[in-house]
Amino acid sequence: MGAVALTAACGGNSSPGSTQPQGSSSSLTSTAGKPTTTGGPTTSVNGTTPLNVSDDAAKQLCDMLRPQLSDWRVQGPTLGKISLNATVIQWAAQNGLFLPNDRGVVDRVTAKSCSDVRDQAISALEIPNLAAGLVAG
Repeated sequence: MGAVALTAACGGNSSPGSTQPQGSSSSLTSTAGKPTTTGGPTTSVNGTTPLNVSDDAAKQLCDMLRPQLSDWRVQGPTLGKISLNATVIQWAAQNGLFLPNDRGVVDRVTAKSCSDVRDQAISALEIPNLAAGLVAG
């Protein structure tokens, strides 16, 4: 079920069969054209440069995850992971991030900007890190 959600969310702005967004007019692009205010690691992930996320985008992710924590504790990890994926896909799309190449960005951003939210989410979803709760792209 999660793979379908990722495919549906990522397929809207790229050509059929494409694994990357086409052109700079797409709403799902890399952060090359977006200014960043955080210095992310410069090592490669799967042969690509890790995503850098602005402080505003990091705060936005924290603000999107925080109110869901109590629901995830009640719903349990299965439904919680579906909600996590939907939230992260929405956040990535709103901020022009292409996550399949760097799912770990969610952990880096939340560890720096809202470690308490990250820790509570990991506990509620019973996962070792947030990237582990995301559908592989």
